[in-house]
Amino acid sequence: MKKLLLSALLMGSVFSSNAQLQDGSIAPDFTVTAYQSWLSTSGFNNNGTFNLYDYLDSGYTVILDVSATWCGPCWNHHLTGALDELYVNHGPAGQLGVSPTTTSDVMVIWLDGDGTTADATMLDGNGAIGNWIEPNATLGQIPFPMANPIAATANQINNGYNIAYFPTIYKICPNRVISEVGQLTATEFYATVGTCPPPASDLADVTMMSYDADTYICTGSSHTPEVTIQNNGTSNLTNATVTITQGGNTVSTGTYTGNLATYGVATITCTPIANPSSGAMVATVTTSGDALEANGVINTALTVYTAAAAPLAQDFTASNFPYSEYKVSSTSGTNWTYSSGTMKFDCFNYSDGSKGELSIEPVNLSSLVDPSLSFDVAYRGYTAATPETDKLEVFVSTNCGTTWTSVYNKQGATLSTGATQTTSFTPASAADWRNETVSLAAFVGQSEVFVKYVGTSNYGNNLYIDNINISSATSLSENELVSLNVYPNPASTEVNVSFEAKNANYSVKLIDLQGRVIANQNLTNLNGTQVISLPTSTVAKGSYVVSITSNGVTSTKSVVIK
Repeated sequence: MKKLLLSALLMGSVFSSNAQLQDGSIAPDFTVTAYQSWLSTSGFNNNGTFNLYDYLDSGYTVILDVSATWCGPCWNHHLTGALDELYVNHGPAGQLGVSPTTTSDVMVIWLDGDGTTADATMLDGNGAIGNWIEPNATLGQIPFPMANPIAATANQINNGYNIAYFPTIYKICPNRVISEVGQLTATEFYATVGTCPPPASDLADVTMMSYDADTYICTGSSHTPEVTIQNNGTSNLTNATVTITQGGNTVSTGTYTGNLATYGVATITCTPIANPSSGAMVATVTTSGDALEANGVINTALTVYTAAAAPLAQDFTASNFPYSEYKVSSTSGTNWTYSSGTMKFDCFNYSDGSKGELSIEPVNLSSLVDPSLSFDVAYRGYTAATPETDKLEVFVSTNCGTTWTSVYNKQGATLSTGATQTTSFTPASAADWRNETVSLAAFVGQSEVFVKYVGTSNYGNNLYIDNINISSATSLSENELVSLNVYPNPASTEVNVSFEAKNANYSVKLIDLQGRVIANQNLTNLNGTQVISLPTSTVAKGSYVVSITSNGVTSTKSVVIK
């Protein structure tokens, strides 16, 4: 069904390659004509006019279901009667089909988002998957408006809302702020309504919607805050003041002047912070006579990058992701996610063209004579008959992300580590993984190197990465690697490091994931089998790296302290 849906979307050729509108976006206005049983005089789609902003301005939260008459999952959710029950119990008072005891704070609008089926007869089952207006005897005729707009209107709504799959179900608060809620029960739908702010009722009320500037900053860079505000007052907003504090001290300010209507939004660029430091920040917006100052505050934090010492190892054992100086970002909200000790990019569900970036902490390569990057990857396509080209790229920057150099690019069959499958892929054994090694010799000596992984979905199957290591490609001899052992693993009171020495000096270190040396032993003129013990009873629980360096080259192994 998944691939049939994709084909239908592509055939319609009206859909953006981006995923759905991100939560917190402002919903575009639209007007549709729609069928409702008590309005019907003829046909099934030319019975009443419904405007989104009219309902929002009246204080209703709107649940918008964008489906298609041929879509199986859409039909199955329709048959649950969830939206029908929601409308009956919470729809506009006085409307036919709405309970006399309604809370009268919700409006439901259903529309067929496939402009190629803009036919008045499609909703009643003639050429569709079923009779959408009267799906079964239990539900009877659906009371909320069901629109089957002409192609131009459907395409406009699809593009405005970045519809990439059916069904897409949004909650739109009276202040026009949107969030995707998905297929829920009536009770679950109504629970989301309670998270909307109350409709504008005070003359003056300004809210802080978002902190828009990138909060990850390189050492020596200035930081210019940007914020988005919204007028939640009933009168036009003509002035507002933004104050940004860190540690209780004002570090930046900004002002708004203009004539912002109720629910209008504006972006304010504040004064630069010349010498930013890591830590929590508070952004506050106020205006004259502000009735509710609490909704004018948003909390964020700045992270000033500090390059970790090499070697660097990250096995994603710790579940408190994102770790310090790691971040995920995506213009479409389709990000990498932490998944049971790995990082996952969900090509199985992300629409074609969706892209997400995973940036790891910067690393100082100046101590490595022949730096290289290694990592494990697991990926399977969806079907061999029509292969997808889901892609994984790795980029490196030495100027804080101003420019990037591609060091790895694989997609489709080249990226695959196993046979295609039509169920969502989760790696289950070591055989599902492949280790990749990339030379970083072009960046030798660089003191601040950034690495980012970029996933691009072709709507195939899931992509995973794990066990990222940055170290010297030239390491101890192959025989020594075979004999190198770290035990017990996990460890508690101590870590034992055993290896075969070859009449040389050795440095054995226990290093945390931020590159800090926790324990260190320097040993001279060693020969033969060696067992070095590093105490760990006072070391914090987590993932660490044991490194052995001799004659300027290093080998590493991961260890977990429990």
